[in-house]
Amino acid sequence: MLYKGFKFGMLLQFAIGPVCIFIFQMASLKGFYNAETGVLGVALIDGIFIIVAILGIASIIDRKNIKVCLKIFGSSILFIFGFSTVLSQFNISLLPSLSINNLSNPNNVFTRAIILTTSNPLTIIFWAGVFSTKVAEENMKRKEIYLFGLGALLSTILFLNLIALVGSFAKAFFSPNVIQILNTIVGFLLIYFSIRMFLKNHKSF
Repeated sequence: MLYKGFKFGMLLQFAIGPVCIFIFQMASLKGFYNAETGVLGVALIDGIFIIVAILGIASIIDRKNIKVCLKIFGSSILFIFGFSTVLSQFNISLLPSLSINNLSNPNNVFTRAIILTTSNPLTIIFWAGVFSTKVAEENMKRKEIYLFGLGALLSTILFLNLIALVGSFAKAFFSPNVIQILNTIVGFLLIYFSIRMFLKNHKSF
């Protein structure tokens, strides 16, 4: 089950999202070590999400009003992060605490990764659906469900470590101007993810 969870998790990694982009950005800006603290933050929240899904708490979050509020919250967080990233390339600080210049401290990267990962709490509902399907298909016991979830979490950690490694090479080989362009692209991508999340939410009204 650990291996099955790992395989399933690796398939999910190919759907590149804001967290993956954030880890790459941190590695290209601040190096592999700082990006690793971000990976730790992502793994912590993903692990909590998976446990919550297994425990069945997702049914509370799946209520329409709660889902709408969470989507608005999540899209707002992504937009603020993206807009702040774009402005910081022109030395404009929207929120000082989100400024790239303030990310030299690994604790700030860890905190930012936690906030960014938490911006999509509806992940819990996705995992609840996955686990219920696996239980029905393979008649998994509680211990096997936890092993499957652990395997999926390990795949996330491995993939983000690879992204951090690639990002650290970018820091070593790309000029500051190229890094600035990459950061601007990252900012606009985060804004795109926020708009996409909001539009999905708008359709559910």
